[in-house]
Amino acid sequence: MELLLDPNIWVGLITLIVLELVLGIDNLVFIAILVDKLPPRQRDKARITGLALALIMRLLLLSVMSWLIKLTAPLFSIYTLSFSGRDLILIAGGFFLLFKGTLELHERLEGKARPSSGPRVYASFGVIVTQIIALDAIFSLDSIITAVGMVDHLPVMFAAVIIAMAVMLVASKPLTSFVNQHPTVVVLCLGFLLMIGFSLLAEGFGAKVPKGYLYAAIGFSVMIEIFNQIARHSLKRSEATRPMRERTAEGILRMLGKRPPDEAHMENPSMEAELPVVFEDEERYMVSGVLTLADRSIHSIMTPRSDISWINIDDDIEKIRDEIINTPHTFFPICRGALDEIIGVGRARDLIADILTERRINVKKLRKPLVVPESINILTLIQTLKESRGQLVVITDEFGAIEGLVTPMDVFEAIAGEFPDEDETPDIVELGEGRWMIDGAADLRHLEQILNIDGLYDDNEETATLAGYLLRQFDRLAEPGDVFELDRGPIKTIFKVVALDGRRIGQVSVEQHRERDPEEMLDA
Repeated sequence: MELLLDPNIWVGLITLIVLELVLGIDNLVFIAILVDKLPPRQRDKARITGLALALIMRLLLLSVMSWLIKLTAPLFSIYTLSFSGRDLILIAGGFFLLFKGTLELHERLEGKARPSSGPRVYASFGVIVTQIIALDAIFSLDSIITAVGMVDHLPVMFAAVIIAMAVMLVASKPLTSFVNQHPTVVVLCLGFLLMIGFSLLAEGFGAKVPKGYLYAAIGFSVMIEIFNQIARHSLKRSEATRPMRERTAEGILRMLGKRPPDEAHMENPSMEAELPVVFEDEERYMVSGVLTLADRSIHSIMTPRSDISWINIDDDIEKIRDEIINTPHTFFPICRGALDEIIGVGRARDLIADILTERRINVKKLRKPLVVPESINILTLIQTLKESRGQLVVITDEFGAIEGLVTPMDVFEAIAGEFPDEDETPDIVELGEGRWMIDGAADLRHLEQILNIDGLYDDNEETATLAGYLLRQFDRLAEPGDVFELDRGPIKTIFKVVALDGRRIGQVSVEQHRERDPEEMLDA
């Protein structure tokens, strides 16, 4: 009762509890790193067992405090240095912390990935618990000797140690989870342990390191890390506001070696370092085509009005037959006099059968044309194509005029690249290294993949072909011989109009040159 009523006892008890907690934080951090090496089901058991045995050890050390005090007496001397039992324990503990901290830090800085398949190799339960106890013995030595010097009553010391260890036991699990979820915190804590190990080693050799310096450095580092964690949390929260699909697509595009659209027009060429590519060219094109398909306009995949093969039902039957035979299409729009006057869609084999048996096209057998506006979303269009059972879909503008048509093959080509028909030549023909002959109707997204440059296709623009892109750059109708140069870092791409198809750009020659770096020119 006298102890409970003495204010000095309460002050000493509170002081010792705070001291034990402050000096035990580094112990908890290292325990968090150690228990992560055990299987998940054993981690809580190891943490509780280690701290419980550490508590028993601390109480035993307090019980033999008379022996601890004698540890400060010199045992032997080397030249001007004298060593006590306490010094030897501090030196051994310092070496242990430096060795263990260095190994842990090396493992994390080397970035060795854990195997994604097969069982993970864990440490032994007994080894981890032994390390926890040995570590606590090193960290508790100073605090116990300090307690002996501060308080004269053994029960008060026991109470302070028990309360402090109980708090550490409660805090150990959340601290372990936090440390293991934040790799930068682990590296920072290992740095603390190296610093503490060095201070113990120095103190063991007689060079006293003021604890205030250590706590100030640790406190400042912790404050900086708090700011870092706040910044990372704010960044993650900001990223979380972006659609999941957009973030996923951006990440995969980076794997494909392509920059996101907001990075495609970087002004500083020196920042445009090559991104690592983990897919082959064909894989890159197909995956990129799938991810960007929903964002494309109908104009970028449809067959334009000028290239549509259609049947005029008013033509001579022999002319109609020759056109069907010579055009390798499965479906044809059947019109009366003009393309905009479409009356149905016919299958080639059915049309030929009608011509052979009836010497005419049976209008009653024609399929009803599927007509959609040019503003339709591509994913909605794909669903329409599924319902059409393979036939074409007609695209119209706001006035009802036919702009083009889309078939399932057009969608497939938007994903996998061009598949020319028998009567077509490829849009992109490679003439040699760094040289191509390209049709003006070539898709800009496909062209970006072939030329390995970004920024040709603009979601905000209506144009989706090379001809449209060049007209946008010239800002006038093009003429043969017109040239446009595009600089992308060390690569210069030269577009030259070779021929026109009516008023449309028909053929374009493209050449790419790598500009030599000034330092390379000097070396040469």
